[in-house]
Amino acid sequence: MSFFRQGPAGLDHVETRSIEMLADARHSFDLATTAILTGTTPASIADEIRSTDHRINQAEQDLRAELVIHATVHGTGNIASVLGFILLLKKIERIGDQAKNILDLAEAGVCLSDGRDADALNAEQAEVSALFEVAGRLLSDPTDDEAQAFVTKVSELILDFQGRIDSYIHSPQPGYEVVPLAIYYRYLKRIVANLRGVVGVAVDPLPHIDYLEQGTVDTDD
Repeated sequence: MSFFRQGPAGLDHVETRSIEMLADARHSFDLATTAILTGTTPASIADEIRSTDHRINQAEQDLRAELVIHATVHGTGNIASVLGFILLLKKIERIGDQAKNILDLAEAGVCLSDGRDADALNAEQAEVSALFEVAGRLLSDPTDDEAQAFVTKVSELILDFQGRIDSYIHSPQPGYEVVPLAIYYRYLKRIVANLRGVVGVAVDPLPHIDYLEQGTVDTDD
């Protein structure tokens, strides 16, 4: 069922590098959210986030090249594995981009450390950050039950984040207060959606990747 569990010869290195990319994406996420949630000066972390994003991008390109070579050498026998890895790499790269988008918010002057929701925002940040670790573990040793529990939990988070976005859209509060929050939650939603996709790639049949309920629900990540 999972191309990770099938263990195609020659692709172990790609799996290991994918998990390293995910750790890099978490590093960028933690730094970017620190800037926007604690008031840390963005300039003090911007170079680190952008260099990490560059490392993620370069790893994606290098691994895609390796996958092309692998497909050329081994033929169509492992094509599902190759396609699955390509989708996985793109999802991790997108998470890095969303972390960089959060940095852009901080550099634009957005700071959420003094608002009445500061404690809740920090708790959500910690919850999302912990999901990276779980996703990385499921990449290396996926089980159907754990993966399904992860997908269910993240799906609930996505609905919660969308609910917050909707509430800000209709809020009577001034735009300068609610617009940054709506944008921030939009980025959080994209990040967790792609984490859900990362785990889905590891355990779902190729035709159902990016879909839930046996392919009937588009995850739109």
